[in-house]
Amino acid sequence: MRTQWTIILGLIFALLIAIFAVFNVGSVPVDFGFSEVDLPLIVVIIGCTLIGGLIVGAFGIVRQFKLQKKIKTLTGELNEARALIAGLETAPVPSMEHSPAASRDVPDMPPSSL
Repeated sequence: MRTQWTIILGLIFALLIAIFAVFNVGSVPVDFGFSEVDLPLIVVIIGCTLIGGLIVGAFGIVRQFKLQKKIKTLTGELNEARALIAGLETAPVPSMEHSPAASRDVPDMPPSSL
């Protein structure tokens, strides 16, 4: 559902930009630093919008790759922790009767007369 809303909002935004660009068809000077060109304002508006979209898309792709790497790392850590827990659950629990401390001769203590 979220993807549908994103697409709908994107289309509405694109329509608003297109309408805005159509109303602004006058020619404007664009200075590139080394050259100056007169372009229709519609070309400048749509060009800047496309460049902005490409930049946002590039940042989104980089973020997606970072998140996928983080997920892979955390999944590996989770699998290691699960394996450790499984090993601890199947390991025998040492009994006090068979421990070396229990087999030692402990001298009898006289009852306290408190």
